[in-house]
Amino acid sequence: MKLGVHIERWPAKRPFRITGRVWTTFDSIVVELSRNGVVGRGEALGVFYHDETVDTLMTQVEQAADRVTAGLDRAGLQTLLPAGGARNAIDCALWDLEAKSSGRTIWDLTGIAPRELETVFTIGLEATPEEMARQAAAAAAHGLLKVKLDGDRPAERLRAIRSARPDARIVVDANQGWTFQQLEAVAPVLAGLGVQMIEQPLRRGEDGPLEQYRSPVPLCADESCIDLSELELAARRYQMINIKLDKTGGLTHALELAGAARKRGLGLMVGCMAGSSLAMAPAFVLGCLCDLVDIDGPLLQKSDRFPGLEYAGGKVRVFPPELWG
Repeated sequence: MKLGVHIERWPAKRPFRITGRVWTTFDSIVVELSRNGVVGRGEALGVFYHDETVDTLMTQVEQAADRVTAGLDRAGLQTLLPAGGARNAIDCALWDLEAKSSGRTIWDLTGIAPRELETVFTIGLEATPEEMARQAAAAAAHGLLKVKLDGDRPAERLRAIRSARPDARIVVDANQGWTFQQLEAVAPVLAGLGVQMIEQPLRRGEDGPLEQYRSPVPLCADESCIDLSELELAARRYQMINIKLDKTGGLTHALELAGAARKRGLGLMVGCMAGSSLAMAPAFVLGCLCDLVDIDGPLLQKSDRFPGLEYAGGKVRVFPPELWG
């Protein structure tokens, strides 16, 4: 087996802002594994709050290359590399290679039934509530919005968006941007505005107060639940977890985490670190098991690869095996 890896840069349609960070391009690595003329691919962006960059991901992939090309399987990969973007790219390439080599689809390999999904459309942070309301109004074709917030006027921003989109279902993501006192003050207001979920309101490692807190809006762990090793703690503080393949190190561990979370009665969300349709396709597979889907990465970019996912009116169609799996 041969391994190739390269960097891709996808320009954003507009600067994309969350708490403490802004993107003008979405940079990823693509791993290609080839055997007997068949090529499997996987794309990853890494976990930025763990200081992963395309350069660190490239280094990890190159260090693992000899073991992978010698025939390492997905199970062996779980112990060779830590959870993160490098393992994700290789893991997804291995899934794709197996599917294409065997003539079976990813649905055959996983036993998951494919279905059309509805994805959130993300409204990024802007300087004013009015600008965010304009973005929400412009996204009239999308019935499910995910609104990025920080500690600056969160209630005012949501009121403006709700006024612009009284029809929309809304979830919010604070990206660790609030204090516990802010959460206590804002959550009842958001509940009154019909917000259905609050994602990661507090900083990772500083969310202990949630164990005694009864939120009027369900809370979802993102940065506070990276992989299965953190599920037990997250389950005491949150009602839902956001599984991202860049965090779990691929679809293999993501499916394990999803199964364990369901056994604990937690809601499931699949998310992404942005990226092209090649990064979204394995997340789509996981999304067929989830309550909430956030795979709108290609919609934030100026362009996407071909073939790619088909998005229409907030819905995402089941992808062809030519894309992945």
